Amino acid sequence: MSDIKADLVKEFLDCSSRGDVEKVCVMMSQSSELMDERGETGWTALMLAARHRHYEMIKLLLSKGCDTTATNRSGQTARDVALFWGHRHIARLLSSSWDGDVHHVLPERETEEPDIYFNRDILNRMSEKRTDSEWLAAQRSSARSVFILFHNLNPLVSPRAEDASEGEPNVRLCKLRASSVEELLRQSDTVVIFLGSEKQERRVETEGDEPVTWFALNTQDDPTRLMEAKDPNAFFLKGPMPGLLLLGDDDAGEILCHSVCHRSSALRPRVAQQIQLLPDVWKQNTSRRGRLQEDLFESRLQKSPGRPQHLLSQSWQVNARLVLDRRSPEHDLSLSSHLSAPADPVVIMLVIHADGNQCLLGRKKSFPSGMFSCLAGFIEAGETVEAAVRREVLEESGVLVGPVQYQTCQAWPMPSCLMIGCHCVALSSDIKVDQDEIEEARWFTREQVISALVKDKHAVFNFPPRQAIAHYLIKHWTGFNANL
Repeated sequence: MSDIKADLVKEFLDCSSRGDVEKVCVMMSQSSELMDERGETGWTALMLAARHRHYEMIKLLLSKGCDTTATNRSGQTARDVALFWGHRHIARLLSSSWDGDVHHVLPERETEEPDIYFNRDILNRMSEKRTDSEWLAAQRSSARSVFILFHNLNPLVSPRAEDASEGEPNVRLCKLRASSVEELLRQSDTVVIFLGSEKQERRVETEGDEPVTWFALNTQDDPTRLMEAKDPNAFFLKGPMPGLLLLGDDDAGEILCHSVCHRSSALRPRVAQQIQLLPDVWKQNTSRRGRLQEDLFESRLQKSPGRPQHLLSQSWQVNARLVLDRRSPEHDLSLSSHLSAPADPVVIMLVIHADGNQCLLGRKKSFPSGMFSCLAGFIEAGETVEAAVRREVLEESGVLVGPVQYQTCQAWPMPSCLMIGCHCVALSSDIKVDQDEIEEARWFTREQVISALVKDKHAVFNFPPRQAIAHYLIKHWTGFNANL
């Protein structure tokens, strides 16, 4: 190779390594054979572009028909190089010749279900027992049963022990026995909710023993003095944020999620005064779909004035019952209509730039200083998840979205929502923020995101807390190990 050509190849490879698309395009127009030339290390322009994650450069080289099967001295193709350096979106682009499709930008879904905060399913709902009044009464009085106590829907917790090991949660749920809450169970205003029984794999097997059952109690009168004798350090956790994020993963799982999801439910005193609760109210079901909002009850009260309301046994459904004159020999007649209150579906999405190396994050005025997170919004009636993702991103940021891919979901009890987590690919990059929706939206490079994830002192923004599904969606996109 002549010195002139050697210098030309060196310059071409250097431009490819730096991602100078314009210069490489000009050089290839003058000498197309440069495309597959190798440097002293045996690397081609495509390999160098893959090493340094230059998405646009790779698209250019692929469009010109470069050799994707060429290997360096280590036997690596450009795709192998991308995989070695963790550039998964580049590897997917190199897996098939680029034809303008942007689906390869989307990260692959994990084969195992991710462990998301609030999502730990540790109880068996025992649906077959929820109408068995005898069994429920026996479990409520059993010395083996566990009770979680709430005062105005704030859970009773204990602080972390002084000698606790590093990494343990700051607070833990108080798990009480029947003897500790005996007095509360006798009070007429105490609402008892059957949560379920421990799953088999979580308990020590004892022949003849049934699984331990769990209940949640909610009182309107402050039971602090009563509880001081049991645990003088116990206190009621005030407010869902950030209080609920201080708990351990198990405590934040099904038990707490099911209980706290009813913050706007019939347990609220103002509404409860208007409702005649039947004696078996303590048998209410607290499935994830179960949130009874005040407006739902008030709506029923408006539609059925003068008719007492009650909660149907073991389900968060409302039934308006027509109570006839007590002097009438006729029995009560039940209306055929029922109202149920599922959790509100919310889409939360990480918008990925078409170059695969940037993501769109936004911040609301209510966010802590410096924090950016995924865009999110409620699904409207008649919308699919994909349609809601595209609409919300466009409304909040002005960015058009193409492919949408579901990743995972999270039950979020503040208020009762089902957060449906997605990744999606942007078809445009210009941002036009709707100030009524969010305060700011910006594109962040993968390097900037990783810097924020590891809490580098030079990070340009703060990551959402690990308990939020947004944390998982962003981290999964970076390709970082799940333990980081």
